[in-house]
Amino acid sequence: MEIENTLAKNIIAAGEKAAYDAACKRLLANKIILAWIMKSCLEEYKTHSIHEIAEKYIEGVPQIAEVAVNPDEETRNCGEQIRGVKNEDSTIQEGTITYDIRFLAIVPRTGETIRLMVNVEAQNDFYPGYPIIKRALYYCSRMISSQYGSEFTETHYENIRKVYSIWICSNPPKRRENTITRYSIQEENLIGQVSERKENYDLLTVVMICLGHADDDNYTGVLKLLGVLLSSEKEAEEKKKILQDDFDIAMTKTLESEVSVMCNLSKGVEERGIARGLETGTLNAIRNLMETLKLTAEQAMEALKIPEAEKAKYAGMLKE
Repeated sequence: MEIENTLAKNIIAAGEKAAYDAACKRLLANKIILAWIMKSCLEEYKTHSIHEIAEKYIEGVPQIAEVAVNPDEETRNCGEQIRGVKNEDSTIQEGTITYDIRFLAIVPRTGETIRLMVNVEAQNDFYPGYPIIKRALYYCSRMISSQYGSEFTETHYENIRKVYSIWICSNPPKRRENTITRYSIQEENLIGQVSERKENYDLLTVVMICLGHADDDNYTGVLKLLGVLLSSEKEAEEKKKILQDDFDIAMTKTLESEVSVMCNLSKGVEERGIARGLETGTLNAIRNLMETLKLTAEQAMEALKIPEAEKAKYAGMLKE
């Protein structure tokens, strides 16, 4: 009897996770979901209704980077998913980065319409070996620098658009669960009192949305919406009912089918609780070796035969 080898099993597992990730991005790229995120996290939309944002202020069809976008190819308009701007930024020295979801948004102002560039990222691993906030700021910087030649040329810096990078973390540390944190540029007077027009320096903002469990006072609004939508534990019918009853989200054919796909795929991916339990056990084992045998973190991880690729993650967790 022939059985699959490790490589074959890894290919199958990677395929399941890749499909799960793609389904997650497609759910988040739905305009009504983006509208909830924008109203809850972006100050430009806090006074507007969810449906107004979805219908009037999200420009085109949000692009989903299931694979890197070829700059020479046109993105097809899929009806409820975005066009606007390409999901790929490239430079010869820095290489190529691909955004999960990227789109243009319109902000109504008196006498003019200002367009924002918004990037939304789904992040499962909160400890990938570096601070996620630094990666988010890098994405903002790339979105600003990529505007040269398209939004502004030569010295016309007044035409630079504001950018947002919004990160949805499904498996954050306990202290960050059910939190939304915003990082932006602020004016600070060190000597004297001056006041610059905010739109001249308020050019980039990072928002970290960290999901958590239902038994928390903060589990409401967009945190509950995203927690339900991306849950690997709830069945499709339960998700649809909550979205309809609690958030007035109609189950369009597109959204309904993607919720179902997400639920089906989640059965092939390890549950968040199991993954967290394994990480906690490993972290405790490292700490015990460090305390009892006076080992360094590196020595403790070597003794436990922790894979090289995971050492940076546990080193970050030890610092928390």
